[in-house]
Amino acid sequence: MPPSVDTNHNPWQTLASEVKYQNPWISVREDAVLNPGGGRGIYGVVTMKNKALGIVPVDAEGNTWLVGQYRYPLNEYSWEIPMGGGPVGLDVLESAQRELREETGLTAARWTRIARLHTSNSVTDEEGFVFLAEDLTMGEVEPEETEDLRLWKLPLANAIRMVMDDRITDGVSVAGLLKAEKVLAARA
Repeated sequence: MPPSVDTNHNPWQTLASEVKYQNPWISVREDAVLNPGGGRGIYGVVTMKNKALGIVPVDAEGNTWLVGQYRYPLNEYSWEIPMGGGPVGLDVLESAQRELREETGLTAARWTRIARLHTSNSVTDEEGFVFLAEDLTMGEVEPEETEDLRLWKLPLANAIRMVMDDRITDGVSVAGLLKAEKVLAARA
């Protein structure tokens, strides 16, 4: 049992706040703060203008689809679950359905939200959601202009092995695949 904590008490005090940079996807602000020990300092916060959305599509044979793409900030190629962003204020399921269709061409008749997560809560307020998509139908891929995607259909068990041996390192993908495995095992 965790120790008793007042989860509503914020030990940080914000003295001033200034937006230093923004674009259509993010805003970066610098806050002058008093930290929990009473010391003065600065805290940088990245505010996301979209919700992070991940989808684990699983067909009747236990296969899933991964999306491969080069990730500019990492300077490396990454295999991930289909994912993207949904505007704050728009239904996250509706945005997830759009992302799955755009990146894989798949539509799903059955959707289950399996995770709510924060992607890097020491520097960003980004909130993410992961869905399990089932009863799949294949259609046409509709990638965005900035995407150069490769699709890979493989058994879900193989994707889980890729998580376990660090071939899949994206946090939303890791959480989504592991939770999907647990949800599906609990149904069996």
